Amino acid sequence: MNKIILASGNRGKLEELRAMLAELGIEVLSQGDFDIPGAEETGATFVENALLKAFHAAAHAGLPAIADDSGLCVDALDGAPGIHSARYAGDGGDAANNAKLLDALAGLPEERRGSHFHSTVVFVRHAADPAPMVCQGDWHGRVLTAPRGEGGFGYDPLFWVPAENASAAELPPGRKNAISHRGQAMQALLMRLTQIRRLTTEAQSTQSMKSC
Repeated sequence: MNKIILASGNRGKLEELRAMLAELGIEVLSQGDFDIPGAEETGATFVENALLKAFHAAAHAGLPAIADDSGLCVDALDGAPGIHSARYAGDGGDAANNAKLLDALAGLPEERRGSHFHSTVVFVRHAADPAPMVCQGDWHGRVLTAPRGEGGFGYDPLFWVPAENASAAELPPGRKNAISHRGQAMQALLMRLTQIRRLTTEAQSTQSMKSC
């Protein structure tokens, strides 16, 4: 398992996952490298959509696949934009999404702007994997009244992290990867992949000793 396909064309996610999986010597490829069309995200939850994307990519590429479905859940909006975070404002992109969110929360005081990022990361070994790995993470904060910072992507400039006294867009990439929703989910996945690799190596070593 030296190559894994990421079921996304999002460059920000691709770079984050490449950095996280580098320690295992795993090359992360984008579904764009295989000209794979995006999966139809018809699920009602993050888990359902992540599974749809992972199996779709694995089927087309013939490789193990990782899919992440994540979004910003705002308390005052009953969890919206949630699974619709990427297209909250249609196809207008990050700037349009952020503008719509600010408009939806206009006039709300700081104490009513609580929110959290959620990430569900799914790993499938192949397109017929009966037991996909599912790991999740949540990152709590609040929505600012104006963007701050130049880093990150998506809603990062509007997401205030009290413990860091900074917006997500102001955090160094390494720090963000360590504490974010996706970072938490990926760390859980890394632990499981590391264990699988260790058990596989031990099994191969035992088989080699038996054959001698």
